[in-house]
Amino acid sequence: MKITWFGHSCFLLQDSGGPKLLTDPFDKTLGYALPNESVDVVTISHNHFDHNNSHNLPGIPTIVDTVGNHQVGNIKIKGLHSFHDREYGAKRGANIIFVIEMNGFTICHLGDLGHLLDERTLNDIGAVDILMIPIGGNYTIDAEEASMVAKTIKSHIVFPMHYKTPLTLIPLEGAENFIIKMDNVEKINDSTIEINSLPQSYNNVKLLNIKK
Repeated sequence: MKITWFGHSCFLLQDSGGPKLLTDPFDKTLGYALPNESVDVVTISHNHFDHNNSHNLPGIPTIVDTVGNHQVGNIKIKGLHSFHDREYGAKRGANIIFVIEMNGFTICHLGDLGHLLDERTLNDIGAVDILMIPIGGNYTIDAEEASMVAKTIKSHIVFPMHYKTPLTLIPLEGAENFIIKMDNVEKINDSTIEINSLPQSYNNVKLLNIKK
């Protein structure tokens, strides 16, 4: 599987067989550039401008933006209800956690998760190979909470997302505090990584890099 980070919470997942899934596409005012290519599926965790810009993508992808079980071709997607804040959505509304089965991997994209996870939600998420987790605080869980969530989910690979970079002015924390709290961090000088197999250990953080 090939994974490309376009910034914020937007990842392109490409099956070795061809299908492409894009998560949480953002509006260009955020400061990043969206992929200029057709994808098969787009998941949207919630309807904020920095996560739901599917109408500016080329082609006509299948949009998945609800809780429940979905299947598009050989891609299985489970949407789980959660919240964008600690007040059960009172401040920022609902959020959807997506568990994606694709190319033999189970990927969990937490969207703009704003709280720690209860036992029921953790059970619904189940075993995860690859985790995409917000770490920037302010609008989502912060670095300390993210490290707790990541270690509880216990995936083999962790991709931090939704944090401050030089390309966006949105008021978020950078990745530094999260890195300090995790034991195994690899900084990758590219926005794309290819995953053919999983490490035997857990919580291996891959910090992708958006180049100007």
